[in-house]
Amino acid sequence: MRLFRRREFIPVLRLSGPIGMATPLRPGLSLATLAGPLEKAFKSSKLAGVAIAINSPGGSPVQSNLIFNRIRHLAKENNKRVHVFCEDVAASGGYYIAVAGDEIYADPSSIVGSIGVISQGFGFQKALEKYGIERRVYTSGLNKGSLDPFLPEKAEDIERLKALQADVHEVFMGVVKARRGAKLTGDESDLFSGAFWSAKRAVELGLIDGIGDMRSRMREIYGPTVELRAVPLGRSGLLSRLRRSSGTGDVSFGLQSAVIPAWLQGDSLAGDVLSALEARSLWARFGL
Repeated sequence: MRLFRRREFIPVLRLSGPIGMATPLRPGLSLATLAGPLEKAFKSSKLAGVAIAINSPGGSPVQSNLIFNRIRHLAKENNKRVHVFCEDVAASGGYYIAVAGDEIYADPSSIVGSIGVISQGFGFQKALEKYGIERRVYTSGLNKGSLDPFLPEKAEDIERLKALQADVHEVFMGVVKARRGAKLTGDESDLFSGAFWSAKRAVELGLIDGIGDMRSRMREIYGPTVELRAVPLGRSGLLSRLRRSSGTGDVSFGLQSAVIPAWLQGDSLAGDVLSALEARSLWARFGL
C-alpha cells in the first residue's frame, strides 16, 4: 500500500524574450537554449499535455521556425497536446512559436499577431561626410557590400531585400494557415499585414482559441488537483553571454542588424549595447 501518491502534473515552459538575439544579461530564445528543456517537458509527465507560456515580441525567423518544428516533432513523438498561453505579447516570431500549440489562449490584455517581416537600420553616409571621415572597404563579389549603412542606398539592393522578405513572409503565412486552418476569419490582406491586435480581436480573427489563464485551463482539462511544474531553461545569463557571441539574421520578424557594422557586433561592449537596444526596440514597438 502506497502511503503517498504522487500528484499528476503538467510541465510548463516559459519562453520569454526576443528570439535569436542576445542581450548582455540574457541569451535570446533559440533552439540551442531550448532543446534540452523541450525534451524534458515532453518526457517528464504521464499526462498527455505540455503547457507553454510565451512572452516574446519576435526576432529571428530561423530560430522561430526551428523552435516551432521541434515542439511539433516532440508532440507527435510523445503523443502530447500542446497548450500555449500568450502573456504580454506573442507577436511576430512569438506568434510563430505560439501556433505550434494545439490550442492558444491569452490574457485579455495580451497583444497578438504581427504576421509579417521587417528590416530596419540607419544610414550614416552623411555623418562621415560631416566629420571628414574616409571609409575604405574592399570586397570580392559584386553584392558583398549590399545595404552598407555608410553608403547611399541602391535600388537593386532594396529590391533584393524585399524579395527575400517576401519569401520569409510566405513561409510564415503558410505555417499559420496550416496550423489555424478554417479557424482563421477575415481578409488575408489584413491578417497577414503585420498588424497586431488585442486578445479579444485575436479570438474573433481565429488567431487564438480563447481568453483565459494557464492554471484555470489546465485544471479544466486535467482535473482540479493537477499541478503546474515549471521546467527550468537552464540559461546562465551573463556567464553564458560571456562565453559565446551573439548572432542575428539579416531579416527578422521584429528587427534586423544587417546594417550594423561588424566591428560593432560580437562580444564587445558596443555590441552588447546595440543588442540591448535591439531588444528594447522590439518590445517598444508593442508599447512595452
